[in-house]
Amino acid sequence: MILAAGRGERMRPLTDHTPKPLLPIAGKPLIVWHLERLTQAGFKEVVINHAHLGDMIEDALQDGAQWGLRIQYSPEAIALETAGGIANALSLLGSDPFLVVNGDVFTDIPFANLKLSSGNLAHLLLIDNPPQHMQGDFAFADEKIKLEGEPKLTFSGVGVYHPALFEGIKRGDPAKLAPLLKQAIADGKVSAEHFKGVWHDIGTPERLMALNQQLLGHS
Repeated sequence: MILAAGRGERMRPLTDHTPKPLLPIAGKPLIVWHLERLTQAGFKEVVINHAHLGDMIEDALQDGAQWGLRIQYSPEAIALETAGGIANALSLLGSDPFLVVNGDVFTDIPFANLKLSSGNLAHLLLIDNPPQHMQGDFAFADEKIKLEGEPKLTFSGVGVYHPALFEGIKRGDPAKLAPLLKQAIADGKVSAEHFKGVWHDIGTPERLMALNQQLLGHS
């Protein structure tokens, strides 16, 4: 599942007429980088949620056939936040664990290698704290994720989840992901790994421009 329902307030005015996942990175929509990498990793089915300018996303990506994918869409009349958006799409996602990727990150995380251990509810990819989030999200030491302690790392927006993590959320209700993850971590049902490759949060026009300059300069 690719999360693409955010309004992109910090990206305005760029997102007034273009949904954030369609903003170009090195001449290609941000979400297309994800689709290509998911195809390379062997994925066949993708669910994309959307709210703001969602028809533009469907028009641009269609059914996903050009990437060898089957894309289904989960429209939201109001943005349901991360957990609410996932819960709303569970009927499309099925009963097995599934990968979720934030639509507004640019990364070369190897999606094919991500697995959920038996009995766990989530497996999270953590990254070094970026300049805009130096406080981090979760403690990670000895390959274990914890709520408290040092060092702290930042959640990348990429994770593998079991549908049971979202069973308490009523379909169509907004709900944040962080409380669910914190409870599952406290229950010892979350694993994590520290990813040290390419990862950029495309959260502001300045970051979008900087990444474009970096990629186009290297090409």
